[in-house]
Amino acid sequence: MPPHVRPMPDITSERLPDQDHHLPAERARPVLISSVASDSHTWNLVFLQLLIEELGHEVINLGPCVPDELLIAECRDRRPGLVVISTVNGHGYQDGLRVIGKLRACEDLANIPVVIGGKLGVSGPGQSYAAELAGAGFDAVFPDGAEAVSSFTRYVEKLPQRVVS
Repeated sequence: MPPHVRPMPDITSERLPDQDHHLPAERARPVLISSVASDSHTWNLVFLQLLIEELGHEVINLGPCVPDELLIAECRDRRPGLVVISTVNGHGYQDGLRVIGKLRACEDLANIPVVIGGKLGVSGPGQSYAAELAGAGFDAVFPDGAEAVSSFTRYVEKLPQRVVS
């Protein structure tokens, strides 16, 4: 890491997909964006879609209030290169643990990178959920805060599944 960039203290170490799992550029795998079942907010999902598309990736936005079973079915059907779970209702920690448990329990989905970010809890800014969410199976955690968007952007920039122009 360059000396002028300091690591975010609340973000887990990044685990990116193995190179062996990448498809050729002309068949790039999309980034799938979703919220948790309890979160009806949409502005965060639209923002993320525009950001990820600007970074050169195809995006499938499942929208708000996505049931766990639908997310799993879409992952099986579309084989995304990354799943992004975004939440702003404060239940990201609770719902995230449930969702990642179900995703990681599916043998055919176990290696798909999954990240979560946003307002993960209701206990206030001092509460950190990153370590527990990473331990449960998330590849990276981006808690709500000033550095979250730039840290997430750097993470997405490292993905090789770019859309061919």
